[in-house]
Order: sequence, then C-alpha cells, then structure tokens
Amino acid sequence: MKRFNPGLFLISIFTVLIFNSSAYAVETLQWAGCGISKKAFMSELSKAYTQKTGIEVKLSGGGATKGIRSAAKGTIHIGGACRVSLEQHPEERDAFQIPVAWDALVAFVHKDNPVNNVSFKQLNNIYLGKITNWKELGGNDAPIELYVRRGKLSGVGRTLRELVFANYNQEFKATYVVKSSGPVEKGVVKNINGLGVSGISSAKKRPLKLLKLDGKAPTYENIKNGSYALYRPLYLVIKRGNKTPLVRDFVKYAVSDEGQDIIRSQGTVPYAEALHLVMKQLDQYERANTEGLSQTKAQ
Repeated sequence: MKRFNPGLFLISIFTVLIFNSSAYAVETLQWAGCGISKKAFMSELSKAYTQKTGIEVKLSGGGATKGIRSAAKGTIHIGGACRVSLEQHPEERDAFQIPVAWDALVAFVHKDNPVNNVSFKQLNNIYLGKITNWKELGGNDAPIELYVRRGKLSGVGRTLRELVFANYNQEFKATYVVKSSGPVEKGVVKNINGLGVSGISSAKKRPLKLLKLDGKAPTYENIKNGSYALYRPLYLVIKRGNKTPLVRDFVKYAVSDEGQDIIRSQGTVPYAEALHLVMKQLDQYERANTEGLSQTKAQ
C-alpha cells in the first residue's frame, strides 16, 4: 500500500501556494466523488469559494473511485476521495491527492437499539459472522442484520478492511449488500436490528445512534487526538501535473486558514490541525494486523 509521506505533502502544497494567476482558463469547476467528503466539508467550502470569487463549483457524487479516476483522467477538475489512489489500477496512477481533513468511520444502529458501545474485537467478529445476535452485545435477543456496501474499493469498505482486518480482500458476512453508503445509513434508520458503518460526516446527519468504540465516542476532540481509533484522511484529487490556475486556486483556498476554518465549522477536523494522526495511525495498522492474525489462528 502507498504510504503517506509528510515531506512530499508539504513540498506539494508549497508548489500550489506559490502558483498564482488571475487569468483563469475556466469559469466553472467540476467536482465529483466521495459523498462523505461532500457532506464533511465540500458543500460549504464550495459555497464560500463561490461567494468569494464568483466562480461556480458544481458538485456531483459517485463515490471515491469515481472521484479519483475522473480527476486522474481529466474529465473533471477536482475529485473527492476518502481513500488513497491505487497504483495497481492504471486508471488511478495520474491522480495527485491533497489531504485536507480527517473523517472517522462509525458503527451505528437504529435510535431505539439499547446497545451503546461495541469493542474493536466485537466489530471484527460481527463482520466475520461470529457474532450474530444483539444479546451478545448486551442488547435484545434479536439477529444482527448487517448492512455493507458492495465492492471492495469504496472508501468506507477499503478503510474498514485496512484498519479492522488488515486485509483488503476480507469478505463480510452481510445481511444486506447495497450500492453505496447512503443506502447503508437509510437501511439502519428503518431497521431496529440493523447495523452499519459509514463516515461520521454523513452518518451524524441522519437519525441514527452512533456507537462508541471501545468506550470512546466519535467526537471532534476524540478524532482530533486519536483516542477514537477509526479515522482516515479526506482528499481533494487533481490530475498529476495539472497547471490550471483555477484548480490550483481552489486547492490553495481549501488549505488556507479560511478554508480550514470552514472545514472546522462543519464539525470536521482540518488535516493540518491533527498531523500527529499520520504517525498515530501506524498503531492502528499494527492492531489490525494483530487481530487479523489471531482470527486466522482461531480458524
């Protein structure tokens, strides 16, 4: 897996910041990608940018894979992603990613479900089909109906496999397999026995109960300090070598103090505010590897 290099990131941002031009080749920016990124910061950030510059930013969804690949191909100006680009996929090799915020993965249940907490190991076992009844978590005597989104390249699915299982090909024992994170959330809203995982920036905007993980709630401060374990960066994505002044100007705005303030105002942790999480996440990789090895031995 491609690891984040803080030094290269700083050099890249410096390049963006020193590039300045008032002669824009386009008058409208096209953004597409991760719906969680859209809810976490992009909607408000784009509105503020339009108000400041008069340049319209058109937003569409499609998921992280679409955001990465469309930006890499140059069919959109900027993509949104909640996972890193994958060099083994040729259509992602020209993607250049700029981390701008931190998101957390949260397990959630119906608002009337009495369960409030799940442990890291329990979450692991639920997805493996080893825990199948809510009474095993202190809840009702009822089946756990697990919702997952299809495929293994989505931002949520890939991050979950990485941080909980250390296995990008891990199969899940799901009750319902749906097309995106939105239907995962909507399904659990209506199902008292349902359970799902999504990005907090999206899940917190629905009438769901967000579970604590190992006793830690996914609050702003717990995500920022790393005590809530399941977090990941959110990225803007541009085509490698893109020299379009307007594209670079928007990236410059996103990482500026003003842009980061807008991200913070949405309850999302700005990337630069928690750089220590880059190294702290290595502990999470180690934990996932340990849990994965123990599961393998148990089988």
